[in-house]
Amino acid sequence: MNIKAKKSLGQNFLIDKNILNQIVSTVKIYDKEILEIGPGSGNLTSYILHKNPKKFYVVEKDDNLSLLLKKKFNDKIEIINDDILKISEEKISKNKLIVFGNLPYNISTEILTKWITNMNSNIWFESLVLMFQKEVADRIIAKSNNSSYGRLSILSNWKLNIKKIIDIKPQSFFPKPKIDSSLLFFTPKKKFFELKSAKSLEKLTRVFFSQRRKMLKKPFYQIFKNPEEISKKFEINLNLRPQNLEPEIYFKLAQELENLRS
Repeated sequence: MNIKAKKSLGQNFLIDKNILNQIVSTVKIYDKEILEIGPGSGNLTSYILHKNPKKFYVVEKDDNLSLLLKKKFNDKIEIINDDILKISEEKISKNKLIVFGNLPYNISTEILTKWITNMNSNIWFESLVLMFQKEVADRIIAKSNNSSYGRLSILSNWKLNIKKIIDIKPQSFFPKPKIDSSLLFFTPKKKFFELKSAKSLEKLTRVFFSQRRKMLKKPFYQIFKNPEEISKKFEINLNLRPQNLEPEIYFKLAQELENLRS
């Protein structure tokens, strides 16, 4: 079966053996339950299987690739031929999963955002080993006072510990993407800031970062009826810009927003 990568699904197959080895060495796979997102032609899948997982699920949206994977791996993997954005991951297994994914670049932030916003006390994964477009990865790991810092950095750092493993060049893929990629490793934080809903944090950061070059005064007046009072309470200088505030401040402001509404 001759498989062509589909642009519409953001497919680029990883073919570099050194990188594949590095990915499977990131975390202990032996006797664990594994979920792979978008396995494509199964290159990484083979490397994961060599490490003897206890159970191995893959989610592949492409019908042709699902058939190819079935033919190639038979009953060694359980194939879920569906869209990752439409799946309830917590229903895949009763046990916590280790997740691998060369995420489709066009929906990578949507996938990560879905997982973070749905995280509660009952977390369905043990760790995530995910590949992103380098520019997106830079936004995920960015600290305050950095030009890449923004909504995605704040949301990602809310519930997850994040570590960059490696940057990956285009020649490690077929077809070659036009951009570099980065592999990130995530684990859930044992304790994270309690908010009633992720929507309050999403709304707040959307307003703040839609005008990232403007002073904080403008979004403060837009969101809060008592902006001066709130800024004093959290000792925020309204002449600063959105990228100057630490994630914790945004969590507190989101909570404040929830308290004002209730």
